[in-house]
Amino acid sequence: MSDFYTESPRALIATARDHASGDIFPSHQHARGQFAYAARGAISVHTPQGNWLVPPQRACWVPAGLAHGMRMHGAVTMLNVFIEPGAVVQAGLPAHCQVLGASPLLRQLLADAVKVDALYAAESRAGRLMALLLDEIAAATPLPLSAPLPRDARLARLCTELFRQPRIDGSLDAMAAQAGMSRRTFTRLFRTETGLGFAQWRQQACLLAAIARLADGQAVTRIALDLGYASPSAFTAAFRRVLGQAPSDYMV
Repeated sequence: MSDFYTESPRALIATARDHASGDIFPSHQHARGQFAYAARGAISVHTPQGNWLVPPQRACWVPAGLAHGMRMHGAVTMLNVFIEPGAVVQAGLPAHCQVLGASPLLRQLLADAVKVDALYAAESRAGRLMALLLDEIAAATPLPLSAPLPRDARLARLCTELFRQPRIDGSLDAMAAQAGMSRRTFTRLFRTETGLGFAQWRQQACLLAAIARLADGQAVTRIALDLGYASPSAFTAAFRRVLGQAPSDYMV
């Protein structure tokens, strides 16, 4: 995927584009860091390090040079800010993927930035707007919407299968056996590889799948049962416990 802005003298370039539900961008990388904001719809981001899910009116930071693919859930309007490496360092943006919240100010700055000419003057109002936009991106709050992929091949196979068919049920002993390990080895290695206990990781994977399905228009009851929750209320309680809102409220 070519980057039209590679030769641009400006530190930040903002774009807007609409995508249909189900649109897929195969794995690619950019010469600049990418701040991808879902003005509507949701976006799945996949990298060799794991999966991230961007709900409506949230964003994802993707560092320069990181191979990543994307899938659109629901009709998506994506506002992108491509940031050159020097500005990334100046702002202190991370060297890893991260889903981020978007304050009302950041949302308005993004809406204005996509209207700015690509060759804006640095000392103009547009230049000051872009400088403030960079500050607000750097100040955005990280959100717990990722599931890292272990490096161990046995665990990676198990997690890849759970990404493909996520379910909250299934005993720890069964998961360990599927990975060809004892329960003790599985538990220890999984935490070492991902920084999470397996139960927490599986919950994250299920929540990512749930948000994507909500954006695709699926009903809460269907999602809850497909993901193996005992009831829709159990799913809603788990969703609220991690994300602070009921599924229907979170997607607004």
